[in-house]
Amino acid sequence: MDPARLVSVIGGHSAEPEEEAAARKLGRLLASRGFVVVCGGMGGIMSAVCRGAVEGGGLTVGILPVEDPSLANPWVKVRIPTGMGSARNRLVALAGGALVAVGGRYGTLSEIAFALDAGRPVCSLGGWDSIPGVVAVKGPEEAVDFISKSFEG
Repeated sequence: MDPARLVSVIGGHSAEPEEEAAARKLGRLLASRGFVVVCGGMGGIMSAVCRGAVEGGGLTVGILPVEDPSLANPWVKVRIPTGMGSARNRLVALAGGALVAVGGRYGTLSEIAFALDAGRPVCSLGGWDSIPGVVAVKGPEEAVDFISKSFEG
């Protein structure tokens, strides 16, 4: 696993079906380009992106807010239990060389802020584009193109 190929994918623990479908496709596309998906490891967007990545033959890492690794979604291959609750958001945001947000609420907002503060490239599928530094993308394909370009420079 090349640490330079880690991508943080963030979003809500509950999500609309279209957001979950986009996250699943995003996971498949990231895996097909050789990226490792890092997320919070629980449900919603996190579960969907991990499922897509595994379906695409990729590796998934879940930085869990809980101490019990068995609580991770079934598509997390590397489980990192922290017992830190939402404080683990900083770890998720900074683990990847770039970050993709898919929907979400306040926890997602905190992760975006951590990533931007650290100088990470950030793109968003649906919302968050009014935040300076967040690049709006129209779909999973455009998100992966953004990520790929950010790793080239």
